[in-house]
Amino acid sequence: MIVDLNRANLGAIRNRDLRAYAEVYAEIYDQFADTVRQTGIEFDPDDEAAKATARRDGLRDVLRAKGAGFRNNGHSIHTGPISPACEACAQGMGSATFYTSLRCHRSCFYCFNPNQEDYDQYNRVKRDVAAELVEMAAGGYQVGHLALTGGEPLLFPEEAVAFFRTAREQFPAVHTRLYTSGDHVDRELLARFQAAGLDEIRFSVRAHDSAAARRHTYERIALAREFVPAVMVETPVLPGTLDIMKEMLRELERLQVFGVNLLEFGFPFHNAEEFRRRGYKVKNRPYETLYDYWYAGGLPVAGSELDCLALLAYMLDEGMGISGHYCSLENKHTGQVFQQSWGAELPEVAYASERDYFWKSAKVFGADVTKVQKVFGRAGYRRYVVNQAHRYLEFHPSRVADLKELDVEVGICTYVVERRPEGSVLRELKVGLTTPQTFDPGLDL
Repeated sequence: MIVDLNRANLGAIRNRDLRAYAEVYAEIYDQFADTVRQTGIEFDPDDEAAKATARRDGLRDVLRAKGAGFRNNGHSIHTGPISPACEACAQGMGSATFYTSLRCHRSCFYCFNPNQEDYDQYNRVKRDVAAELVEMAAGGYQVGHLALTGGEPLLFPEEAVAFFRTAREQFPAVHTRLYTSGDHVDRELLARFQAAGLDEIRFSVRAHDSAAARRHTYERIALAREFVPAVMVETPVLPGTLDIMKEMLRELERLQVFGVNLLEFGFPFHNAEEFRRRGYKVKNRPYETLYDYWYAGGLPVAGSELDCLALLAYMLDEGMGISGHYCSLENKHTGQVFQQSWGAELPEVAYASERDYFWKSAKVFGADVTKVQKVFGRAGYRRYVVNQAHRYLEFHPSRVADLKELDVEVGICTYVVERRPEGSVLRELKVGLTTPQTFDPGLDL
């Protein structure tokens, strides 16, 4: 067992050097929380967060008992088969997503595109994505999954058709998918996509739209079923919309789509007033490991995960034939972590986790260093590192078991590889607390 350390439980650490070390990360989190609050949105209160965690764990147990599948360290949960593109997303290798423009005719209050680099530029101009595919193929890049998104890609139908036609020409075995609101879908365009070899289309259905607007999208979905092998819906689950979402699931079951991706709802660091008006708060302790993630979706909104899990349970209870997939914001980040570490040299004191793709090491602090050195000396293990400045001894987590005769506290540190101009740098992100008696490598790493 590893205990996540925060401001509330630092006082329980007996080793003062470890406590001082963990204090640094508590301060980093406090600064992060202050930055979030400055946007105008608040975190879920501690007592509500504790209740939500207990309810989440209970729902996960229910889903396991009902036969749901758990992937990617539990960040992805599904009731049936999922898209091969979703399977590839966990590591992000051989997968690429393009956009012609970030322009869109909708104004979703939760849109994260304004966070994208060069958003203003690509809201005005277009990219030649077909030419980019040709260039990628000429460079020898191996790709198994290609996607076109936006903005709204079907504001540029000729470019969208050319993208998928070029994708099939340059990468004959590639799996292709299109993201769209569906507003510009018609029979003639779908026939052109079919001729271009489009494998999958994902429609956005919004719970906060009117029933008539959703009906309009359902009609486009029904039409797409005639032309595209896999038709899906991908929608963020807004807290408090369970009844609407259940109606949506029943309609998608009637339409016999392949499946629905239930996305954890995110606060995109803007439109805070709209989020406050609707009573939304950010999930308390939003991520297991705090980091600057590439994905621009922002921070998870409290309550969305619970509703996503409840909807999966509803699908199983109703015996729905379509597949449901809960995709958390955490699930979207693992590809980044994997890619950053891919090919980097692993230090002797580190373990590359296959659960979350971060690297882990173990540390003991202060007066415990001498005790641990003696145990390691008897065991013939000397591939550890002593840091005099911070008074710790760092070692491979597999050696924690050697210390079971000692009453010591062990810090389990989490690292990510960052590629910088000067080369690859190992950046420490957090420290958790364990003991030799409670640590289980199979479950904890």
